Amino acid sequence: MNILVIGNGGREHAVLLALKKSKRVNKLYCMKGNAGTAQIAQNVDVDYMDIAAVKKFLLSHPDINYVVVTPDDPLALGLVDELEKTGIRCFGPNKSAAIVEWSKAYSKELMSKYGIPTAKARVFTDYNEALVYVRQEGAPLVLKADGLALGKGVLVCKTLKEAEEGLKDIMLNKTFGSAGNTVLVEECLQGLKYNPGEEVSLLTFTDGKTVVPMVTSCDHKRAEDGDKGLNTGGMGTFTPCPFWTPELEAEVMQTIVYPTVNALNAEGRTFKGCLYFGLMRTDKGMKVIEYNSRFGDPETQVVLPMLKTDLLDVFEAVTDGRLSDIKIEWEDGACVCVVLASGGYPLSYKKGKEIKIGDVGEVTLVHAGTAIKDGKLVTNGGRVLNVVAKGKTVDEAREKAYKAIEKISWENMQYRSDIGIKYREG
Repeated sequence: MNILVIGNGGREHAVLLALKKSKRVNKLYCMKGNAGTAQIAQNVDVDYMDIAAVKKFLLSHPDINYVVVTPDDPLALGLVDELEKTGIRCFGPNKSAAIVEWSKAYSKELMSKYGIPTAKARVFTDYNEALVYVRQEGAPLVLKADGLALGKGVLVCKTLKEAEEGLKDIMLNKTFGSAGNTVLVEECLQGLKYNPGEEVSLLTFTDGKTVVPMVTSCDHKRAEDGDKGLNTGGMGTFTPCPFWTPELEAEVMQTIVYPTVNALNAEGRTFKGCLYFGLMRTDKGMKVIEYNSRFGDPETQVVLPMLKTDLLDVFEAVTDGRLSDIKIEWEDGACVCVVLASGGYPLSYKKGKEIKIGDVGEVTLVHAGTAIKDGKLVTNGGRVLNVVAKGKTVDEAREKAYKAIEKISWENMQYRSDIGIKYREG
């Protein structure tokens, strides 16, 4: 089969690397891709937010049998819906189901209606009304822009001053653009030992009937060590989650995962694709922080390398509604991903810095914001490279990843040095 993967970041490169292992895959395409995807796929210079342009490309390439839509924006735009109308088979939810990510207000209302455990929240479209509520509730609080904001539209405010300033930035200054026209003001969940709490990313495959959990992972959203600094799209991740147990997984599947899938079915929004659960362990049990309607980034970079089953088989089983017919297996061990970013990220940063790479040993370099310019590999985004290493333990994988980083450099490269040590007991 020939497959087109939509997107141009580290997640898409990771998906392509997993698909490349399939004996059933002939040729891979990536729209738009990056310097890394170009090594294993044919990059396609088409704006994937232009549905007409995407359809035109596919109609001119009838050899492409299947499309994988991974970014949130085209899912929210309804790209899967439009492609399916033309008979093109896809992996990814339709617009109606993808609402669980592109409207945080809707997802919160869904959880409230169907009794899915989550933080208490109020939804506001008026700044002054929101400000009154923020002052009434006090800190700590979490502010969430309703729409899509590249994974950065969440502010954890520890003081009332931070909450007031954050609300102004989102609703008046439009820091996240139109995504902040509607805002959720949410309670800050308290963890068992940590504040704001122990978080885990649970990605699942679902065809709307069957749900198969993937291995768990722990993301690092803050830009600096110790979970300090600005919120980012993710500076690294690792699997498995230290506090995840079979008993906890069974509880989450029963109280959160299947109730969510069933709720979406009841609302006429059957979800087929990768349904992502951002979860927090609190003193009142596991609660949902957020849903995503696609593979997480950089969670995908550590989850898919642990998959033993042919990814294409899984994708097609989801598309065809027969996920219960296949057995999905995972490797034992651990995987760590450290994100190397441009200096200044997540704010302003410069592109076009030459990247120098030596002998990195037993790791996989997953490209995110890279390009080839004048025959040289250069930076082309905020998050540039993902250094992915596997090992028997997280410590072993960490050691491989950070040893490899010593062989990689460009001007003002930045990264966190503490990926993989979260939530250790003792």
